[in-house]
Amino acid sequence: MRFRMIATPIVVLLALGGAVTEAYAEDKPNVVLMLADNVGYGDIGAYGGGAMRGMPTPVLDELAAEGMQMTQFLVEPGCTPSRAALMTGRYSVRSGLGTIILGGLRNTLQDEEFTLGEMFKSVGYETAIVGKWHLGFEEQSWPTRQGFDEYKLGVIETSESTLYRPNMERAGLDEAAISQAVPHIYESDARGDLKPVREYTTEYRRQIESDIADAAVDYIKRQSAAGKPFFLYVGWTHTHYPSLTAPEFTGKSTHRYGDAMMELDHRTGQVLQALEDAGIEEDTIVIWMSDNGASPDAAPWPDKGGNNGPFRGELGDPMEGSIRTAGMIRWPGEIRPGKSNEMVAIHDVLPTLAAIVGAKLPDDRPYDGVDQSAFFLGEQSKSNREHLLTHINNEVAALRWRHFRIYPKAYTGSFNNPSQEGMLGIQVEKNGGPDIFNIEMDPREEYSISGDNAWVVAQWLRLVAEYNQSLKKYPNPPGVTLTDTGFGK
Repeated sequence: MRFRMIATPIVVLLALGGAVTEAYAEDKPNVVLMLADNVGYGDIGAYGGGAMRGMPTPVLDELAAEGMQMTQFLVEPGCTPSRAALMTGRYSVRSGLGTIILGGLRNTLQDEEFTLGEMFKSVGYETAIVGKWHLGFEEQSWPTRQGFDEYKLGVIETSESTLYRPNMERAGLDEAAISQAVPHIYESDARGDLKPVREYTTEYRRQIESDIADAAVDYIKRQSAAGKPFFLYVGWTHTHYPSLTAPEFTGKSTHRYGDAMMELDHRTGQVLQALEDAGIEEDTIVIWMSDNGASPDAAPWPDKGGNNGPFRGELGDPMEGSIRTAGMIRWPGEIRPGKSNEMVAIHDVLPTLAAIVGAKLPDDRPYDGVDQSAFFLGEQSKSNREHLLTHINNEVAALRWRHFRIYPKAYTGSFNNPSQEGMLGIQVEKNGGPDIFNIEMDPREEYSISGDNAWVVAQWLRLVAEYNQSLKKYPNPPGVTLTDTGFGK
C-alpha cells in the first residue's frame, strides 16, 4: 500500500525536527474534500433517497459504491460548528464556534487554531478552497490566514443571506444601509487578502454552484500540470435554502429542493471527472459529506423537501437527524469499497489525514477526533470511535455511546411538529434521570428505555467527566450569543 511505503521515512524526518522536502510531498496522495450544505441522510439514492424521492443522484450513488459508504457518519448540529470541527479536529465549543455565525457577530476562527489547511501545508502540499467557508468575517479567520494558498468563489457566510436585499428593500431601507449588510463573493489576491468581487444576490445564487465546480476543475487541472500534491476543499452551497438552481436544473424534479439536489449531484460529477481526465483519480483521496442534517421543518415553504431518513430531528438540534449525515471516502486501491456502519465523526478527518500524509499535529491542545486511518485502510475491522458528545448553546446536550442516545434534558420543538422537533427547539430541565434511546431499534427516538437501562447513565457520567476534566487544563473560550456579542468591550 502506498501509505505503508511512505510513512516510515516521513515520521523519522519529523522526529529529527527536519523540514519535509518537496520530494516527500510528491509521494503523497492528493485530497479533494467536498462538503455539502444541509443535505439530509435520506436525500441521496445510496442512503434511501434519490430517485425514490424524484431526484436521482447517480454520481453520488456511484461514488458511494466505489469507496467506503459510511452509514454512521456523525457531525455537529449546524453549519459553523461542523466546519470548525472539520478544520480543527476538535469540538466546536473548544474554538468558541459552537453556534452558527450570523452577519456581524464576532465569533470567528482564531489564530491559534491549527487547521486542515495548515496541516497539509506543513508537509509540502498546495492548498485551496472554493465556495462556502462560514468560519468568521475577521481577518485571522480567512482561509488564506489559516493555511490555504488561495480562495475562489468565497462565501464567507451562508446562502440565506442572499435574501437580505429583497427583505431590506421590502422593509424600506435605503441603498446606503442595504449596501452595508448585503453579502458578497470574495476572492484572494497574491498576498492572501480577500477582496469582494460581486454581491451575492438571489440571481447569482442560481449560478454559484456552477462557478464553484468550474473553479474546482480549473484548480485540479493546474495542480495536475504542476505535478505537486494538493488539498482542495470544495464548500458546496446546495442544498441550503433558497434552493435556486441553474436554468438547466430548474424544474428538473417536482420541487425546488430536488432541483438543488440534482444540480449538486451533477456538479460533484464535474469535479470527479476532472480527476479522471487529469489521470490522477487513483492518486487522489475523495471525501464527500454533509455538514448537518436537512431542515425540512425550519426551511421556508418553497425550499422544503430535505429528508433525514429514519431519524428524528433536523438542523440545529441534538438529535440523530441533525448529526447523522451522508459520508463517503474513496481511494482506489487503498480503501476497499463497501458499506460500513462503524461510527466515524467529522472530527476524525484531521487526525486521520494527518496520519496518512505523515503530518505532526500540535500537542498543546486536546483533540476530539481520532485517527481512523487503520480502519479506512483495512488494517482493522472496527472504528476507533464509540462515542460523540453534542453541544447546544455551549453545553453538552446529548451523548451517542455505541447504539444509545442519552439526553440530560428534555428537548421540545418550536415548529408545532412533535415528530420533527426543530432547529429553534428548547431544552427543558427534567426531574430524575436522563432519557435514553436505542437508536438502532428506535431511530425515531420515540421510546425512552431509561427505566431498564439506567446502567447506561454510568457511561454518560464517565464520558462527560472525562470531557470536563479536559476543560480544567484547556478551558473553552466563551461562546458568542446574541445577548453577549463582544461589541463595546
